Amino acid sequence: MMQRKTVLLLGANSDVAKASILQYIQLGYRVIAASRSTEALRLFVAKEISQPGEVTILPFDATDFQSHAGFYAQLPEKPHVVVYAAGYLQPNEVALHDFDGSFRMMQVHYAGAVSILNIIVTDMGNDRLERIIGLSSLSGVRGRKSNFIYGSTKAAFTQYLAGLRQYLFARRVTVNVIVAGYIRSKMTAGLSLPEALLLEPAFIARAVVQAGKAFTIVPGFKWKLIYLLLKWMPERLVAKLP
Repeated sequence: MMQRKTVLLLGANSDVAKASILQYIQLGYRVIAASRSTEALRLFVAKEISQPGEVTILPFDATDFQSHAGFYAQLPEKPHVVVYAAGYLQPNEVALHDFDGSFRMMQVHYAGAVSILNIIVTDMGNDRLERIIGLSSLSGVRGRKSNFIYGSTKAAFTQYLAGLRQYLFARRVTVNVIVAGYIRSKMTAGLSLPEALLLEPAFIARAVVQAGKAFTIVPGFKWKLIYLLLKWMPERLVAKLP
């Protein structure tokens, strides 16, 4: 009998993570969904999943670094796949004058990810581990004046994952980064974003659950073009962007 695989979703209350839960369940995975908002997750699972027992819900706070070792140690089973989807957004003009908000973005997107993922990948007793996926952002591709603080935290996360991919290569553990554009979600609600470029959480989730061997995955044809433009655009043109 083929062994059922387990996926651990960290930051599982995000819209993309919730859509990923549904898609992983459809693929036959057992899901461990971890988030600070466990009550919101329970309501979601009760409403959307016919067999709620397929999902184990655990409390996880990306910014509570001291709790991460204990969190990992008490998992009901070690994961085959780990998805880091925790996110926090503070508008750039606010973050410029509010270091607490800036620091929280650093903690959620980078320091928290490094803390928990280091614990997971150094557990040499978990020979099931086969993939780690991080949800990053096109905001981390180039520094732009409208969102460089948020973008810098995503850039740091992406670079960490790039190195982690090389570190785990000999163990045949694949590391992917989802470099997403604008997503219609509770985090972006209220922002003035072009409707034609908004992507649905389920679309991003499909890129997560279907991740292959490539490191960088940019969902959506329009966003692939924007990614390439941002990556190679001369600095004098980047300076003119919002």
